[in-house]
Amino acid sequence: MRTVRTATRRQPALVDLAQARFENTFVRDLPADPVRINIPRPVSNAAYTRVEPTPVAAPKLLAWSDALGEFLGLSRPSATSVEVLGGNRVLAGMEPYAARYGGHQFGHWAGQLGDGRAITLAEIIATDGSRQDLQLKGAGKTPYSRTADGRAVLRSSLREFACSEAMFHLGVPTTRALCLIGTGDPVVRDMFYDGHPAPEPGAIVCRVAPTFVRLGNFQILTANGEIDALKRLADYVIREHFAGFSYAAWYQEVCRRTALLMVDWMRLGFVHGVMNTDNLSILGVTIDYGPYGWLEGYDPMWTPNTTDAQGRRYCYGNQPGIAQWNLARLAEALLPIIEREKLEEGLNLYADTFNDAWRSALAQKLGLESPDEELAAEVLDALAESETDFTLFFRKLAHVPLAGSDNELLAPLRPAFYAVDAPHEKLVAWLLRYVKRVAADRAARMDRVNPKYVFRNYLAQQAIDAMAAGDASALDRLMRVLARPYDEQPESEEFAARRPEWARHKAGCSALSCSS
Repeated sequence: MRTVRTATRRQPALVDLAQARFENTFVRDLPADPVRINIPRPVSNAAYTRVEPTPVAAPKLLAWSDALGEFLGLSRPSATSVEVLGGNRVLAGMEPYAARYGGHQFGHWAGQLGDGRAITLAEIIATDGSRQDLQLKGAGKTPYSRTADGRAVLRSSLREFACSEAMFHLGVPTTRALCLIGTGDPVVRDMFYDGHPAPEPGAIVCRVAPTFVRLGNFQILTANGEIDALKRLADYVIREHFAGFSYAAWYQEVCRRTALLMVDWMRLGFVHGVMNTDNLSILGVTIDYGPYGWLEGYDPMWTPNTTDAQGRRYCYGNQPGIAQWNLARLAEALLPIIEREKLEEGLNLYADTFNDAWRSALAQKLGLESPDEELAAEVLDALAESETDFTLFFRKLAHVPLAGSDNELLAPLRPAFYAVDAPHEKLVAWLLRYVKRVAADRAARMDRVNPKYVFRNYLAQQAIDAMAAGDASALDRLMRVLARPYDEQPESEEFAARRPEWARHKAGCSALSCSS
């Protein structure tokens, strides 16, 4: 009798970055800045400027994403590759550049912005056949740096590295991060813009995405009357990332994806903190992790951004509306190539998509088989009655009994309450209605959409402090936990606790500045 042999698909062998093959379609297909002088200056009739990273004193690998490395087909880096990822070498086949874009910042047109500290090295073909940009953030000055130094500090780079990967594992569309490199150079920053600058450890994060094009890349071209370049950029983005779409269908798809991204942010209690038009991706993925945060005590007006503390333009509750406002600014930029009526249809599609998906997301968080807008609105109102942790409340809600006294209904939720003796009258009244609407077997379904672990700011600060002291193990362990955010992981309960009181007002643990 012959043995039947089944074919097994072999994973391609991982290679060092120094042996990888690179492409440069963005550079090849779009207009370049004809000037090669790397000083801050206005740039015109160009999508990018060729510029190389500025070398650093002592590049050192601090952290690496094995999951992303394997997706890209890359092994942990050799000494040569660490030099590349730290900005000290450019490999054959790489054509580094800084992208040009503009944007509305806090609602006001800011003119030319661009990659002031980010330099894209090249594109690499991932194991699934997709093309991915490799970009160094904190790699030195570019013509778009204005008065800045083009560098990044350890705390901001670590926060971006860890949160990018944490968001990916939560199921949120996002740019990703391959590694964190210490530079050996001090970087002076005024963390809270209060006149107290101080040197901090420098670091570079290698960011990865199919493209880093954002809404502002289109805005700057239209604002300067560069319509041929606008059309070339739109053609490039559609050809590479929206194959087969017309201009109008492409814009409407951007609106649809952005609406779904906002639902993901809102369902998880994530607050981006600085939703300027230059910080929204044309792919509808999360981009630019700066002064972000996670709702701890539920408050729709909370913002993690100290720069936004007065106006609260970018607070949690405003995010869906701000995204639509930003898309309207993109629509204005696309008027030379898309009919107004089609752009308006895209904005309407955004609203319809968000509203429908948000209703469904809330129903799933509550373990309901169909949306119940009244019940959903009432629970959010009840959460605001006293300081209640957003993540823990929804995770623990799955374990509320379907019958019992007020105290028995509240008992599973108590780990989410910041004040032990706070009143919960609204919440108890809501729970009495809720238990009549749900089934006893809801827990597994709810646990699949309500994470136990998110990258809270106090956890980030603990990892930053440890890394600054030379201990990378704290970040390593935290990243392993965040790779399975919906699993129980009983050995890691300390990462699922509400924010401790010592972190309430500690720098980096709650509100952060744009320099974070």
